[in-house]
Amino acid sequence: MENDRHRILIIEDEKKIARVLELELTYEGYETGKAIDGSEGLHMFHEQAWDLVLLDIMLPTLSGIEVLRRIRASNSVTPVILLTAKDSVEDKVSGLDLGANDYITKPFQIEELLARIRVALRNTRQEIPKQQAIDKKWIQIGDLKLNESTHEVMRKEDNIELTPREFDLLAYLMKHHRQVLTRDQLLTAVWGYDYFGDTNIVDVYIRYLRNKIDKPYDRQLLHTVRGVGYVLKDTK
Repeated sequence: MENDRHRILIIEDEKKIARVLELELTYEGYETGKAIDGSEGLHMFHEQAWDLVLLDIMLPTLSGIEVLRRIRASNSVTPVILLTAKDSVEDKVSGLDLGANDYITKPFQIEELLARIRVALRNTRQEIPKQQAIDKKWIQIGDLKLNESTHEVMRKEDNIELTPREFDLLAYLMKHHRQVLTRDQLLTAVWGYDYFGDTNIVDVYIRYLRNKIDKPYDRQLLHTVRGVGYVLKDTK
């Protein structure tokens, strides 16, 4: 079998359909798990490792669209194929916009679903090395993370929006964490020689950064060293 014992999570509230999927996938050599509502399916997704999710849109407790949204909030790699009884453009567009890899409309032929599963798993194998390369570019200090490739900044689970200049300043501080940097050093590194002597701009942007990366949180990372400059460090 080409599937290498891939693990597939079935989230489907119609028990007969779920059972047929379970039997067919097991026959094809896949390992399966099964949930009959959205909350249970989301719990199983987070508790175990899965290679692919078959997700019904119409589910009790949490809709399939909401389950998909929550999956994609923490996981951008695991492929999700939507199962829907509705042949509606809205469902398909919503699902694809939220990160579904594919969809199939009930009733469907099992051979078609198996083919779509194989394609999704094959595409994921090609995408994972790219994702790992991006992940390696994260810089992390305490619970603050910055990715120079994607220009993402996160503190805890929050995405933080920064202007390009704020991003460059934070990146420089993070690359030199625990090192006290003078205003002139920051000015030269981030703004360049055209701004030489105008150190007030550094103070202004430090304040902007503090309001975004420190002020909403319980632990300060960006510190002032009086008479010298600034340092980014985790004092935990």
